[in-house]
Amino acid sequence: MIRPAGPDDAPAIVEMVYELAEFERARDECHLTEEQLRAALFGPSPAVFCHVAEQAGAPVGMALWFLTYSTWEGVHGIYLEDLYVRPAARGTGAGKALVAALAAVCVQRGYRRLEWGVLDWNPARGFYEALGAGPKSEWVPYRLCGAPLAALAASRGVQGS
Repeated sequence: MIRPAGPDDAPAIVEMVYELAEFERARDECHLTEEQLRAALFGPSPAVFCHVAEQAGAPVGMALWFLTYSTWEGVHGIYLEDLYVRPAARGTGAGKALVAALAAVCVQRGYRRLEWGVLDWNPARGFYEALGAGPKSEWVPYRLCGAPLAALAASRGVQGS
């Protein structure tokens, strides 16, 4: 069963985020707390959303996502930040069901894109390609964070946004 996450799912979602970080060999980079997740998902103006895969009443997978916007298309899309299915539930269709639920959100709302990133060594790439997704090899992701982010912000010389 796939359903939108509720506040009671927060502990399991945080656990799965840490399991994913471990799988991606970046456990020490993960600092998410349950309080942060609750505020992001269930606060007054949520900008992050989550669907949960449930089997026998227990969460076994999750898809954490947020909206994007395409200026060329003139409509929103979904960026799938994290897709994770616990090892014991892999091969049961939970991952496909989670991605299909987000595809349904896109279709229902008139969004034209469902996008995500995947590590080049992740064997899930075959799963994604079997769904009909393809890599966007001509686009190179960039990230600004930490000290360079702070330095660039400080270079503005102006307070506020």
